Amino acid sequence: MAGVFWSLLGVAAGIFIAFQAPINSQLSRALGFPVAAAALSFFVGAVVLAVVSTVLIRAQGIQLDWQAPTPWLFVGGGCLGAAFVTSATILVPRLGAAALMAFMVSGQLLAGMIIDRFGLLGVAVREITLGRVAGAMALVAGALMIRLY
Repeated sequence: MAGVFWSLLGVAAGIFIAFQAPINSQLSRALGFPVAAAALSFFVGAVVLAVVSTVLIRAQGIQLDWQAPTPWLFVGGGCLGAAFVTSATILVPRLGAAALMAFMVSGQLLAGMIIDRFGLLGVAVREITLGRVAGAMALVAGALMIRLY
């Protein structure tokens, strides 16, 4: 049952991303600059996360170890997230929401397979099988079909 919950939460996260791109694109048009829209989106997200994490940390009595992570981890995810949100803001009016999501999921899958194969960033090693390659090819073909047809 827990597996179903986490799977549905993953689907919900995908829905959030699909709506975030056109919302940020509208904000970009209203502001007149896509990077400003992405920055504003990140700022609001950071404020929300700061409030939620503060409440949860206090409620659970957690002590954060600010010295444990290597320094690049403090900025790596944020920089990649900024590139993701800015790209989506710029690309959704050019590709459409469905095609953009299809291409982004294709890129995520291909990168995920490489991360799994080599055990990058502490992820357990998972071999690239014929089934995984076929699934990835089908996803990329589907993304192209969504864009071109």
